[in-house]
Amino acid sequence: MVGGAKYKIARKRRREGKTNYRKRYVQVLSKKPRLVVRRSNKYIEAKIVDFNIKGDIVKVSAHSIELIDKYGWLGSGSSTMAAYLTGYLLGKRALEKGIQEAVPDIGLRRPTKGSRVFAVIKGAKDAGLNVPASEEVFPGEDRIKGEHVSAYAKTLKETSPEIYQKQFSLLLKKGLEPERYPEHFEEVLQKIKESKGGE
Repeated sequence: MVGGAKYKIARKRRREGKTNYRKRYVQVLSKKPRLVVRRSNKYIEAKIVDFNIKGDIVKVSAHSIELIDKYGWLGSGSSTMAAYLTGYLLGKRALEKGIQEAVPDIGLRRPTKGSRVFAVIKGAKDAGLNVPASEEVFPGEDRIKGEHVSAYAKTLKETSPEIYQKQFSLLLKKGLEPERYPEHFEEVLQKIKESKGGE
């Protein structure tokens, strides 16, 4: 067991795997709002947060469950497509509230190229929010629109219909053929663009 006079217990949120205090310190020094991205196995959550000594203040937020409840999204709430749409929704709401820029805060997640957290940032940027991030880290357009899923589903449907039915059973049950993922993505994105106040 680690101990001794010089041993220092990490802060609670660091022990729980929620906050990297070194990164947070740098972000707070920027004096800009943070675009906080968090994800679970089922959903993606994004917020614009301002630092306050008494506790952070959430200015705007978006959750992938809103895509399902308000915009008719039939796909997974934690996919790359859902991440992009959630980011776009957040960016739209931020601009409507007069927030023009934010610095990315991905928490303790490793910054992996093409990951879902970067899909959220890409969505926010495409909505018009100024977020410093290199284009190289964003997922490709084919992944954002679900074209890779569509292509795989078409091939699987022709070669192994039984596996196709089993693998995409949840989507098919909801009434969405996986081959139509890109079209469905564009439909939901258009609904977000046309919505007032991102509602």
